[in-house]
Amino acid sequence: MTAGVVVDTPALPWSTPSRTLIVGVDKTGRVVQHDRAAGEILGGPSGRLLGSDLGSLITDGAADEDRAARPGQPGPAGASALRGMIDAACSDREGTAMLTIRTGDGPGISAIVSVQPVRSVGTDLAAQVIIRIAPPAEGRFLDPAIMRRAMLDGALRRTGAALDIDETARELVHILVPHFCNAAGVLALESLVGGDEFPVSAPGGSHLVRRLAVAYDDGDGRWDAAFPTGEILSYPAGSPYTRCMDSSQPVLEAGVSVDTASKLAASWRRRPVARLLSGVSMLVLPLIARGTMLGLLVCVRKAGYRRFDAYDTEIGMDFAARAAIFIDNARRYSRERATALTLQRSMLPTGLAAPSPVEVRHRYLPGSKMIEIGGDWYESIVLPAGRVALVVGDVAGHGVRAAVTMGRLRTAIHTLARLELSPAETLQHLDELMQELGEREPHFATCVYAIFDAVSGSCEVASAGHLPPLLVRPDSSSEFLDVSPAPPLGIGGRPLQNYTLDIEDGSLLVLYTDGLVERRDRDIDAGLAGLAEIFGPGSADRPLEDLCKATLAGVYADDQRDDIAVLMARLRRLPPDRYVSWRLAPKPTAARRARRLVGTPLRRWGLRELIPTTQLLVSELVTNAVRYAQGTITLRLVLEGGLVCEVFDDSAALPRLRNPGYEDERGRGLQVVSQLAQRWGARRTAAGKVVWCETALPRP
Repeated sequence: MTAGVVVDTPALPWSTPSRTLIVGVDKTGRVVQHDRAAGEILGGPSGRLLGSDLGSLITDGAADEDRAARPGQPGPAGASALRGMIDAACSDREGTAMLTIRTGDGPGISAIVSVQPVRSVGTDLAAQVIIRIAPPAEGRFLDPAIMRRAMLDGALRRTGAALDIDETARELVHILVPHFCNAAGVLALESLVGGDEFPVSAPGGSHLVRRLAVAYDDGDGRWDAAFPTGEILSYPAGSPYTRCMDSSQPVLEAGVSVDTASKLAASWRRRPVARLLSGVSMLVLPLIARGTMLGLLVCVRKAGYRRFDAYDTEIGMDFAARAAIFIDNARRYSRERATALTLQRSMLPTGLAAPSPVEVRHRYLPGSKMIEIGGDWYESIVLPAGRVALVVGDVAGHGVRAAVTMGRLRTAIHTLARLELSPAETLQHLDELMQELGEREPHFATCVYAIFDAVSGSCEVASAGHLPPLLVRPDSSSEFLDVSPAPPLGIGGRPLQNYTLDIEDGSLLVLYTDGLVERRDRDIDAGLAGLAEIFGPGSADRPLEDLCKATLAGVYADDQRDDIAVLMARLRRLPPDRYVSWRLAPKPTAARRARRLVGTPLRRWGLRELIPTTQLLVSELVTNAVRYAQGTITLRLVLEGGLVCEVFDDSAALPRLRNPGYEDERGRGLQVVSQLAQRWGARRTAAGKVVWCETALPRP
């Protein structure tokens, strides 16, 4: 393709036999044959075209006049472009360009010139030149058959594949211009573009519409200034636009008066509107699909062109009926896609929570380009007293079905985390949930669940059919934790077990799904070894963002990959000055001692105003522990997020909130705690239980 304007030939507005000229040339560009129309139009009154140089008919308009005044200057650029296309045709290549060609009577007109290679024997014919000349203004929009063929049988068949409402609107206006009118616009009801199921009509000319696309053929930038794309507007009552929307019928204005154009310009406070619309012929077409008004097509023919009539209205309505289907399909697709993406994105966490000493980062990469999520998920859930739950799971399968199951498991994980169950107990409950779901439709999933305590530095891990977590120590040594995995969730079988270990301060814990290490072209052991190599010397000190990028390096180009979820946590303990603990004897005097002890750390932390409330809370919790415990009681204060008071004892019985009667002497302690504290709870430990409450810190 040579330099010039490349044109889609079937879309030419002047694609009629009478304006298509065919000329045969030799290698030098000399005309050796031509059709009758070429001789009449290019040869002048004599009709002599044979033997002439076709390049001599190419002109650059005003530039030729300057060149004539300055002899010796190079010839027209158009002639050079034609020469290049003829040379390309001699090498069996086609070329097309927009050139200005001189007719026999003198003036130059724009033409689409295509040069095609020709093989001939015994002649000098080297190329066939097809010249398509635009008819004069008075010749456009004359033949309804030509307009119908160009609009309905040609370009319209190639429209609507994008299913994007803005792109569809642009394609439609570029069919209307230049086949049907000089300027056109597509407007849709704002309620439609805004995503409502059905557009809502309002009487009195108050329809809100949005202009989706505008096209014009004269290069006048005032059209864009007066009718900007994307503008939300309402038309005045009684205007052709409002009449069309109210009646759902086409409105033909054979000639827009100066008064009407001035009123529209005044209503929008845009003076160019009056100049652009005065004296034009306007046809407003309704866009109706499934019996619902969607918007308008506005078509304008300038003065000097044939005005719209009943034949044009019929052709325009046929076009508008098909255009409305394209707009409606794009609208419905956009709405359904937005709904699907909103649902998918809501299933993954929007942010990861963690205690202040713990740093968490994640990466998620869906296996399919069609949807944004699959069955993999990750969680980081803050628990009371500086603890955090880290979870990664993988639902078997792909697509929306796996994503829905994943969403159910995420909801269940959050609920179970608030119950402060151990990792093994949590996964056991998830297994029962998956078995219940599997009664209606088979499901199973793998999951690894870890709870890190930033005060003690201990970590509990349980796994249900999942790959082992990777632990990277501060000295960059690493190991895959030997967590005995139970069968996947939904399968049942042997009970799950907790794996407890002490974490060195600053260690990395990496949880991941099988899509990261398993591929069809390699063994999973090789993938695990490759993951361990990423966390080599110095990795413990590298930023987590860099490590996340390194783990996914090379997987983006794999079109057959599975979903990938990665969760990394740099585990550090709380500073010693952020918590304090005491051991209390199980005696009635323990509550009094607890009240006296909590004052000192609260003063050191600058929380004097919380001392009375905290003393009352620890008094109730310690009194409850003394009543049921047999051994030593531990009281601990933790300053993390809020002020957490914990009381440990050796009794496995968890307290519950009761509603005592007026004459009951017991049962009111937890009611006091629930009223004074922001939240409270209890969980079992290996030695018994812990009851805790959290108080919000005062605002600075």
